[in-house]
Order: sequence, then C-alpha cells, then structure tokens
Amino acid sequence: MNESRPQSMSAFWMPFTNNRDFKASPRLLVSAEGMYYKDVDGNQILDGTAGLWCVPCGHAQPKIVSAVREMVGQLDFAPTFQMGHPAAFDLAEGLMDYTGHKFGHVFYTSSGSEAVDTALKLARAYHKARGEGGRTRLIGRERG
Repeated sequence: MNESRPQSMSAFWMPFTNNRDFKASPRLLVSAEGMYYKDVDGNQILDGTAGLWCVPCGHAQPKIVSAVREMVGQLDFAPTFQMGHPAAFDLAEGLMDYTGHKFGHVFYTSSGSEAVDTALKLARAYHKARGEGGRTRLIGRERG
C-alpha cells in the first residue's frame, strides 16, 4: 500500500467534495484499525460514521478479514446472471430466518441507489404483469 502523498491529484474527481479546496489541503487516509483511521502523517482519526456506514463492526476486524481472505481465495466473484454460488443461497436463507420469513425473497444489490432503481423496476414489472402497465407515476418525498 502506498502510504505517501500521490504524485498528482488531478485525475481523480471526488464526489460530494469541493475538489479545489480538498486538493489544496488534502486529508489522505492510508489505513484503519478498529474505530480509527490513520492519515499519511500517522495521525489517528476517529471514524465517527463507520466508514460512511460500511464498516459497523470497525476496521480490520481479524475474524472478518479472515473470512474475506478465505472466500476471496476460493472464489472472488460469481456472477448472478444464469449462474450462482452456494454461499449466496445460504446467506439468503440466513437472512430469511433472521427476519422471521417476513419477506418472500432476497435480492442482492451493491448500493442504495441500485436498490431503489431495482425496486422501482420490480414495481413497474409487477403492475405490468397484472395488466396495469400504464401505471408509471411514482410518488416520493421531496429530498427523500
């Protein structure tokens, strides 16, 4: 891992960031453990948002690192288009059990926006299958 400052910062345009200000005074994180990041200067920074809600168990947890290392060593990716991996089905069963079978199926996505996009497509397909394909209006909350 490169723990020094990059040669150039011009190629990467960061989302939700004032890029000019950031690149004039960058805050670069190089590692993390538990609930702390470490920056390029070796300072610890409390991760108060759990990596923007991606690491609720903390960073570099040994059991999680071991499980990920084992799985990636076996199979790093299995497409879900006409193929699958037994672990995906086992996890879906576990999620169904965890929720008391309140839902009919598990559908994996990679992000919140992808989940919303898929949910809208499923809702439209549902209405089309019921013979109500003209139902295309969506009701949402402003800034929701």
